[in-house]
Amino acid sequence: MSDELIPLSETEIGVRLARELPHWYYENGWIRRKYRTGGWKGTLMVVNVVGHLAEAAWHHPDLAVSYAFVIVKLCTHSSKGVTERDFALARKIEEVVQWQPGQEGGVLEGTPNDDARFRYIKYD
Repeated sequence: MSDELIPLSETEIGVRLARELPHWYYENGWIRRKYRTGGWKGTLMVVNVVGHLAEAAWHHPDLAVSYAFVIVKLCTHSSKGVTERDFALARKIEEVVQWQPGQEGGVLEGTPNDDARFRYIKYD
C-alpha cells in the first residue's frame, strides 16, 4: 500500500476538514457533504458531476439522493478508512459543484440567482 493510501486518524481528519473543507464533516468512518439543490434537475446535475469526477479519479463514493439534496460520502474502501485520496476527490467535487462563474467576471456569466427557474444549486 502506498503512503498516500494510509488511513488518516480521526484527529487529523477533523483538523484537515476544518482547514480545507469546512462544509464537510466526519461521521462513521466517512467524510461527508450535503449539497442542497433547487429540485430534481439540480440534484441530477450534482450526481452527474460527482459521478464524472469519481470515475475519472477511479474512486467510488456513496451517494444519498433525494429531491432537493445529495449527500456525498467518501472513504477509501481498500484502505478501510479516509485517506488522501478522499480529500483530493472532495476538493475537486467542491471546486466544481460550488463554481460560480458569474462571480469571477469574464464571459462566463453564470446562471441568474434571482430567478428560481434557473437556480439549481443552493450555494454556501
